[in-house]
Amino acid sequence: MSAITTDIPVTARSGWTRTQWAGTAILMLIVAFALLAPILFPADPLRQSLRNILGGPDAASPLGYDHLGRSLTARLAAALRLSLWIAAAAVVTSAVLGMAVGVLAAWRGGWVDRLAALLADSFLALPGLLMVLIVSAIVPSTPLAFWIGLTLVLWIEYFRLTRATVSRLIVAPGVQASRLLGFGPVYIFRRHLWPELAPMLLTVAAFGAATAIMTIAALGFVSVGMRPPTPELGLMMVEMLPYYREAPMALLTPVLATFLTLLGLNLIAGGRRA
Repeated sequence: MSAITTDIPVTARSGWTRTQWAGTAILMLIVAFALLAPILFPADPLRQSLRNILGGPDAASPLGYDHLGRSLTARLAAALRLSLWIAAAAVVTSAVLGMAVGVLAAWRGGWVDRLAALLADSFLALPGLLMVLIVSAIVPSTPLAFWIGLTLVLWIEYFRLTRATVSRLIVAPGVQASRLLGFGPVYIFRRHLWPELAPMLLTVAAFGAATAIMTIAALGFVSVGMRPPTPELGLMMVEMLPYYREAPMALLTPVLATFLTLLGLNLIAGGRRA
């Protein structure tokens, strides 16, 4: 018995693949840098210094300085915190909204299901970037606008996945038996629906977070996202683009940070076992 147990891979017992562990490790390193950099290298990400313009790494800023003499270490950490917080908030709110509407539509059926599907199709008709831009034109605070706009974009995937899964499970013998025994919707969701939904929602959440971070960076790169001097990954790229010859690493720093963040999230999402 012990020999058989020893030969079972860790990923098979835990359900977590090596690919997902690699993605988690990359993401944790990014999060650790974003949280610990202000403690290890305290600096104001908005403070300019003419003496440090396009300066190289030093003890105060291991990543060097930008074209205005601002610490790239402090700005990159602040930019990552901003993107990660907005992405996390958008994923949580869109997941709650999408699951709630999906479960309601599948549970009630009829006109409720048709109305929810029509609402989702209406939001799906607008491109995601356009949706975020429309909300940004209405809401004065850019981070708040990104959060609302991304939530309106991402909830549809949660809704469609939840609706399809619950519609299949609601007629299963186990769910029918629980309903006949008088168990309420909360028990049925926790006991029968959530174990089936959770692994799939993890994949959608990882992809959704990657989409949110990529959207924020893309809008910042075309100068319609965060406004200067706010530290933001896409905005940092476009600011340093004219100086790629003088300070190539200053341009590569936000590019690599964005790439590694998206890589970690996509490894987590794509590594789930079937």
